[in-house]
Amino acid sequence: MTEPTSAEAPLPLAGVRVLDLSRVLAGPWCTQTLADLGADVIKVERPPSVGHPSGHPGGDDTRGWGPPFLKDRDGADTGEAAYYLGANRNKRSITVDIAQPAGQALIRSMVSRSDVFVENYKVGDMARYGLDSDSLLALNPALVYCSITGFGQTGPYRDRAGYDYAVQGIGGLMSVTGPSRAEIADDQPGGGPQKVGVAVADLFTGMYATVAIQAALRHRDRTGQGQAIDMALLDTQVAMLANLGANYLTTGVAPQRAGNAHQNIVPYQVFEVADGHLILAVGNDSQFVKFCGVAGLRDIPADPRFARNAERVRHRTTLVPLLAAVMKTRTRADWLAALEAAKVPCGPINDLAEVFADPQVRARGMTAEMPHPLAGTVRVVASPIRLSATPVQYRRAPPLMGQHTDEVLADLGLDAAAVASLRASGAV
Repeated sequence: MTEPTSAEAPLPLAGVRVLDLSRVLAGPWCTQTLADLGADVIKVERPPSVGHPSGHPGGDDTRGWGPPFLKDRDGADTGEAAYYLGANRNKRSITVDIAQPAGQALIRSMVSRSDVFVENYKVGDMARYGLDSDSLLALNPALVYCSITGFGQTGPYRDRAGYDYAVQGIGGLMSVTGPSRAEIADDQPGGGPQKVGVAVADLFTGMYATVAIQAALRHRDRTGQGQAIDMALLDTQVAMLANLGANYLTTGVAPQRAGNAHQNIVPYQVFEVADGHLILAVGNDSQFVKFCGVAGLRDIPADPRFARNAERVRHRTTLVPLLAAVMKTRTRADWLAALEAAKVPCGPINDLAEVFADPQVRARGMTAEMPHPLAGTVRVVASPIRLSATPVQYRRAPPLMGQHTDEVLADLGLDAAAVASLRASGAV
């Protein structure tokens, strides 16, 4: 018998069923990655509130976080926000009202046939519905139960709602993001601490959750034992400070905002050039020598203040103005060509139109097109995961709300009459 080709080989997580009760970004980002790797992810969404104009419209909140919205074949808004599309491909969507006993019973029935359960409700909410980790692990001891919250299941902040923006502040990221005080005073326009342009605490938490779930599945496969995973945005935000966190723990001195400069490497920042800006990212002393050769500053590396990176960091305020003056004398294209030829790390600052037109991004296939029931097709940002034997597949477009309810309930053995009864009661 021949081995299957990479196109025929089962995806790495084929056969893993994930029951996904998460919304917005951290949880959906995690489950989208699991789905890309082959897991059957069932996205459980709240049904619309019937007869209440001010009631919840149903579904993941991000479905309405627009514009922009996906356009249908006639150019009209579909109501599917681009935000939602970015984190929900390869999933099946069902609607279940977990506030109703019938809805809770459906979830428990699905849990008995699932490998992973992901939720991002506030601490204590799932216990009110009998869907907490203790209850579901008693029902299915092999279950991997992942909770994602702002602050975790323990500690004085456990009952607070957690949002990425607030966590970027509480967790220290905003204290080191934005122009330095030397560049712009805090009370000036554009001054002061700033958030990162995307919800990095959410995204990193989603990725850490993905890693934790796969580790727990590995443990389950060896022992038959499931477990609970407690993921918190704040924990993740503190962890991802990486070298800056280490800087503080080593010295007791809190790093400050450095604008586009690096806290530990010089020169490693944005420079103004004759017709715009570029990034110069000199990562070691030999690259600095090469840069100085391109820039016509061959005497600079011999100066003991600048010969080694540690000294360049200490003498940053002397060196950077010297480099900045030279950088302004040539165009971006000239610098990029010369620096790339010398193998000095550098790059332009692209907007998103330039990113998706970039030949390297295009060569790496960083967009995918998927069939969509309302729009015909939808373009999505591709997964960056490259597996040689079991590559990511784009099997399902981000689902419409409740698109797969009948299909999933049929898998549970419910007939059409039972499903109709559940719909009439508002449980699905």
